Amino acid sequence: MVKLVVATTVDPASICPAKELLAMPGWQPGTTLDQCIRSFSNGDVRLLEHDKGIVEEDDLDQRWENATGQTVDEVIFLSKHTAVSNRPALTIHPIGVPHLKEGDVPPQGGKPGWAAPPNPRMGPWMILLNKIAESHNLIPEFEITFEATHHGPVTTKPTMFIEIGSTEEYWRRPDAAQVVALEGRLLGGPTPLWLLLTDGRSWSIKR
Repeated sequence: MVKLVVATTVDPASICPAKELLAMPGWQPGTTLDQCIRSFSNGDVRLLEHDKGIVEEDDLDQRWENATGQTVDEVIFLSKHTAVSNRPALTIHPIGVPHLKEGDVPPQGGKPGWAAPPNPRMGPWMILLNKIAESHNLIPEFEITFEATHHGPVTTKPTMFIEIGSTEEYWRRPDAAQVVALEGRLLGGPTPLWLLLTDGRSWSIKR
């Protein structure tokens, strides 16, 4: 079973954390999906990189399984976050548009009435995200928050988004990208997950 991490080159808050993650040891080039979606492999993690909007590539979990024969057990998308307040933020949320009725047009992907199963990492990762952000001195400048589901793309496996907000300035912040990448690095870790913070402390969160 493999875990998919999905990033897009058209979103700096997506590709910057992906590049930070790929700079860590152990990654190898992998299968190209549908002749246009690049992949990288590290243990049981597959990072997919495409060139469309993050909500535009539906069914990546099923498409990966069909192309490789590898069973996908979860999907994590890296993305930007926008807000009227423009406040800097790191957010996590499930995906889906269950509030829409048949015939409605989803404004940001998905399909009416659909919601992906929520990724069970969301709770533990919110705790860790706060600790990692604090260790990188992003708090109190950045708000760490959990959002409601509100967009696609369509998946069938447990899914979550992890996002950097809320303006171009923050989407491109290297320190925010590093925090998200450190969170993503935990995908390949053992249970319990150990994270060595910059001040030498260790935190353990069971999956």
